[in-house]
Parts: sequence; structure tokens; C-alpha cells
Amino acid sequence: MTLNEKKLELSKYRIKQAEESLEEAKFLLSGNKSPRSIINRAYYAMFYSVLSLLVYEPYSSYSSSKHSGVLSYFNKRFIKEGVFPDNIGRSINKAFELRQRGDYREYIDLSYEQVAPFIDDAEIFVKTVKSHLGI
Repeated sequence: MTLNEKKLELSKYRIKQAEESLEEAKFLLSGNKSPRSIINRAYYAMFYSVLSLLVYEPYSSYSSSKHSGVLSYFNKRFIKEGVFPDNIGRSINKAFELRQRGDYREYIDLSYEQVAPFIDDAEIFVKTVKSHLGI
């Protein structure tokens, strides 16, 4: 398998993870499950999409556990350079903030009203990245 074929396979794998996370977010929302879990899965749908893009980038730590570094690179390379519209960048950044609050801060209660819009945002995000990648 060539390097380009390996990159394509990894990129497709990341998109599959994104789509699975999006489906999980929808399932959780439809079942009135934890808003914290809903935003987590919606955010990961977007994050895995970013990882699918970074397979083709000179960013060497695209699989890093440092989400802030991945998002910083994404914003600089894909939003500020105009590859994707600003609203795409805003949606992942806001989802990241809510996920951080829900996962790591004490006594934070997220509401369905706060997290539900991110299902549509994540769906648009994944579709936009897939279209960009041609997959």
C-alpha cells in the first residue's frame, strides 16, 4: 500500500469515527440522555473530522491528546486561511468549551437547550469536511 493510500484509509477511518459519534449524539438527544454526554459526542464528531483533515497536513501530532493544539492548528490553517467558513470554526470551538465545562468542571449542569444546536452544527461540520476531502 502506498503512502497516499494509507493516508486515505486513515482519513476515511477518522470520518467513520466522526459519523459514529454524530449518530451517538443524536441517539442520546432523542432519548433525553445526559446533555454532558450529548455535547461530548457532538464535539467528538467534529474533532474526528479535523483529524481526518490533518492526515494530509504537515502537523505531526494530529493524533495528540492535546485537543487545544489540534484546534489551534485547524483554526489557523483551515479557518483563517479561508478553506472553511468562520461558522465552522466557531461551532467546534464552542463545542470544545462546553465539553470541557461538562467534563472537567464541578457543579456544572448543561441543558438540552445549550447542547441540542450542536447536533446540527456537527452534522454540517462532518459534511463540510467530507466534501472537502472528496469522500
